Amino acid sequence: MECEGLLECFHGLKELDKQCFRALVEAEEPLTVDDIADAVDRERSTAYRAVQRLLQTGFIEKDQINYDQGGYYHVYSPTDPSQIADDMQRMLNDWYAKMGQLIQEFETKYDRSEAASTAAES
Repeated sequence: MECEGLLECFHGLKELDKQCFRALVEAEEPLTVDDIADAVDRERSTAYRAVQRLLQTGFIEKDQINYDQGGYYHVYSPTDPSQIADDMQRMLNDWYAKMGQLIQEFETKYDRSEAASTAAES
């Protein structure tokens, strides 16, 4: 597994999502959805959906740029990698704790069943 596989493993991101994230990381400045679509050679609407998934996971940030004449547009940039890593570590710790609890519940549930069947046989 490569480190980018964590994006898929933790958040179910698709290959296109990872490509969009990579394009943002490699860019020298924040990108618009049109810029991202060009970088990954996809339609704007397809790139927009990938950007929305990346926003939901917290991997990228959105900023609003205002025109002097009125109106605005959005640009996207990657979130600080240490913040992403901290979030993934927290998710891993939560998962580990939950799995430990489920294993304990499994053991408790089936230990009682074993004791009950042993008592019934006597």
